[in-house]
Amino acid sequence: MSKKPINVAIVGLGFGAEFIPIYQQHPDANMYAICQRNEESLNKIGDAFGIEKRYRDYDELLKDDQIDAVHINTPIPNHAEQSLKALRAGKHVACTVPMATTVEECRQLVEATEETGLTYMMMETVVYAREFLFMKELYEKGELGRIQFLKASHQQDMDGWPNYWPGLPPMHYATHCVGPVLGLTRSEAEYVSCFGSGTIREELHHYYGSKFAVESAHIKFKDSDLSAHVYRSLFDTARQYRESFEVYGSKKAVEWPLIEGNPLVVHTAKKPEPEIPEEVVCPDYAHLLPEPIQHFTTGGVYDEDDNQHLSFIQGAGHGGSHPHLVHEFISALTEGRQPFPNARQSANITCVGILAHESALKGGERIALPDFTLAVR
Repeated sequence: MSKKPINVAIVGLGFGAEFIPIYQQHPDANMYAICQRNEESLNKIGDAFGIEKRYRDYDELLKDDQIDAVHINTPIPNHAEQSLKALRAGKHVACTVPMATTVEECRQLVEATEETGLTYMMMETVVYAREFLFMKELYEKGELGRIQFLKASHQQDMDGWPNYWPGLPPMHYATHCVGPVLGLTRSEAEYVSCFGSGTIREELHHYYGSKFAVESAHIKFKDSDLSAHVYRSLFDTARQYRESFEVYGSKKAVEWPLIEGNPLVVHTAKKPEPEIPEEVVCPDYAHLLPEPIQHFTTGGVYDEDDNQHLSFIQGAGHGGSHPHLVHEFISALTEGRQPFPNARQSANITCVGILAHESALKGGERIALPDFTLAVR
């Protein structure tokens, strides 16, 4: 077990810049370096946050033997390649979602972590959002009773986003809804079945060979009587941004509000019918964090007034999850333990979405998750 400060390099400074001051104020981290191809942006951010070590070339950054860990926040198509390079260069990896875009890439990442003994964590925001932590607390206290079913959605209008987004199959970026349904009980997906529904406009079809407006999947949990329903939409489906997660237990159920910003609804069994539902304002969970970074659960951290990253604005601040993600990654390294989600768990979550789309193309065919996404038994 080591308590030496972890030297962290952040790669990608759009969304990634949100994390700089969190690492700077975490008691066990040292915000050592930043990396961005655009020199003007790199220097602007480096100057704003007082970071001296700056790289425009990722391969050059990986040669720096002072760097213990990289936090990758680059475009989705780069995640797997850059994570693999970092692991092979001897760096621990935290990477924004998803882990990869193919099952094969996920396999390579799991193998690389196990061959090197290094740590990989997919930085899935929803499993550290205050709403998830509230449901997790109820579950761990036994207040939900026996878990009977879970449901989640992620609906978002991606028109106008960067060039790799147009026409993206909805389930290829499904971690925000798959993560929480598996994460509550720390379960694994055994197999998935998915249907596509509707049709996006024709000019979007050729990018990925996908026409579905909505993809709706059922996930069977391994060694469990549980299943979950998740659904996704990205284009041509009228809906306010929504990352929802709902859990149904024998004693209590918790449902996400239909309109962003409204309270959660907690249903309690065996009460008189009008009293069963109760609106509950979700508490914050900053107390789970070291004091210096607790304040980051309640707001953005980068260009707060005018220039927050679009994912943060549309995602309602990602539920205050950013400091929890940083703390989980850093504390896993200093304590010599696995983070959640680790490489195999991240692969399981990510491959559910990839294989769900494959299932939809095959009319809902049931597809098993590969063994490398399951815990070693």
